[in-house]
Amino acid sequence: MTIVPMAQSHIAAIAAIEQACFSEPWSAAALAEELSNPPAVFLAAVEGETVLGYVGMHHVVDEGFITNVAVSPDARRRGVARALLATLSAYGREHGLYRITLEVRVGNTPARTLYEGEGYTLDGVRPKFYSHPTEDAAIYSLYF
Repeated sequence: MTIVPMAQSHIAAIAAIEQACFSEPWSAAALAEELSNPPAVFLAAVEGETVLGYVGMHHVVDEGFITNVAVSPDARRRGVARALLATLSAYGREHGLYRITLEVRVGNTPARTLYEGEGYTLDGVRPKFYSHPTEDAAIYSLYF
């Protein structure tokens, strides 16, 4: 597995991963727009020509805001998400970020366990942040 910058050739596979993972997935067009978005840092985990997962982050001044972390159902439990988050952490240190932050459904225990295992701490909760279904968001941050 290799972590590389997201490219146009990854968009279709990442859009399919979005469809498999989220109730309100990003479209291929929305993902493609991030390729020309200056604050966007989007990375793909690939094995040969296969996209295993991806992470998206917006780098604004001295903070990173993770938009999505998604791994193909066929590639889960192989360290893909950890590798993506570790690459973002290295990016954060290299670029002098103060923190990287994200929101996750409070009921998404596997993701919350992952983030906590990677050093993210719970900052608070946003009530009714998500829809389809309605659910609170847990706010996590990794401070440098």
